[in-house]
Amino acid sequence: MSRFAHIVSKEFLQIRRDRMTVRLVIMAPLMQLLLIGYAANTDVRNVRVAVCDGDRSADSRLLMEEVDRSYTFNVVAAVDDPRELESLILAGKAQIGLHIPRDLHRRLMRGQEAQIGLLVDGSDSTTSGVATAYLSGIITNRALRFQLRAARAAGTLGASIPTLTAEPRVWYNVDLSSVNYMVPGVFGLVLMVLTVTLSALSIVRERENGTLEQLMVTPLRPRELLFGKVTPFAALILLDAVMVFLLARGWFHVPFRGSLFILLGTALLFLLSTLGLGVLISATSRTQQEAQLVAFLVLMPSVLLSGFAFPIANMPPAIQYVTYLIPLRYFLVIVRGLFLRGVGLEVLWPQVLAMAAFGVVIFALGLAVFRKHL
Repeated sequence: MSRFAHIVSKEFLQIRRDRMTVRLVIMAPLMQLLLIGYAANTDVRNVRVAVCDGDRSADSRLLMEEVDRSYTFNVVAAVDDPRELESLILAGKAQIGLHIPRDLHRRLMRGQEAQIGLLVDGSDSTTSGVATAYLSGIITNRALRFQLRAARAAGTLGASIPTLTAEPRVWYNVDLSSVNYMVPGVFGLVLMVLTVTLSALSIVRERENGTLEQLMVTPLRPRELLFGKVTPFAALILLDAVMVFLLARGWFHVPFRGSLFILLGTALLFLLSTLGLGVLISATSRTQQEAQLVAFLVLMPSVLLSGFAFPIANMPPAIQYVTYLIPLRYFLVIVRGLFLRGVGLEVLWPQVLAMAAFGVVIFALGLAVFRKHL
C-alpha cells in the first residue's frame, strides 16, 4: 500500500510540474462546455425569408406579418419579380423564398385551391427541413382562417363546427431547448476525452523520458504501477466533472432531477472504460505523437456514434449495431436521464450493467497489455 501511495504522490507531483497538463485539465472542460453550450445549438431561429407578394391584398399582408412575427423567421427582403428570389437565395442573403401569387385573394374567396411557392435553400438540410415545416404550418393555419371568413361571409357558417385539434404537452424539456440536451452530454464528453488523452500519454511519456526502466527495477508490481499512474488522472477528471456539473446548473440553468450519488457512481464505472482504453493506447504506442494520433482516431468515431450530437435512430442499421460497442453511448443515456427525466436505477440498470461490463473488460485488457509490454 505504501508503494502505491508513493507512486500516486509521484504522479501528482509530476502533473503539478507539467504546466501544459494543468492547463489542459482546467481549460479543456471550460472550453468544451462554453463552445458546445453556446455554439452547438440546434434550435432553428431567425431564418432569413425573402417575399415576393404578387397579390398585394390584405390577406397577403397578414400572412407576411405573421411570418415576420414568428421567432423562427425574419423577413429580410421584399421583391417584385419572383426571379429575384432565386438570386437572393443563391447569394446567401435569404434561406427561403416565399412567392405569393397574384390571384391568391380571388381564388380563396371563390373557394378554389391556391398555391404559395416556397423556394428553399437545401444546403443546410436540418435548418431548411425544420423551417419549411414551420412555415407550412403557418400557411395552413392562415388558410383555415381564410376559409372560416369566407364561410361567414357566405352565411354558411353553422352555429357550431366540430373541430379536431392537438394540444401538445412537452415533458422534461418544456422549452425544447437544445442547451438542456447538449450540455449534459458534455459531462460524458469531458470524462472520455480527458481521461483517454491523459492516460494515453502517461506511460509513453515515461518510456520516452527513460524513466519507465527506472520504475521497472523498483519493487513496484505492474498493477501497482498502473493503478498509481491512473489514480491521479481519475481524481482530477472527477473534479472536472463536478465543475462541469456546477456550471451546467449555475450558468446554463440546466435542470437536474436525478440522484447526484448515481451520477458520480456511474461516472466512476465509465472511468474504467476510458482509463483502460487510454492505458491500452499508451502501452502499444512508441511515441507521444503516435499515442495522440491513435487517441484521436478512437475518440472521433466514439463521439460521433455515441448519440452526443446525432440521434442513433437516424443512423443506418449496420452503424446502429456498431454503437453498442461504444461505452459513451450508455453513459450519455444515463446522464441525460438523470438531468432531464430524473429517472433512477430502476430504469437505467441496463445501461449501468453494460457500461460496467465494458469497463471491466477494457481495463483488464489494458492491464494485460501493459504487463506484457513491461
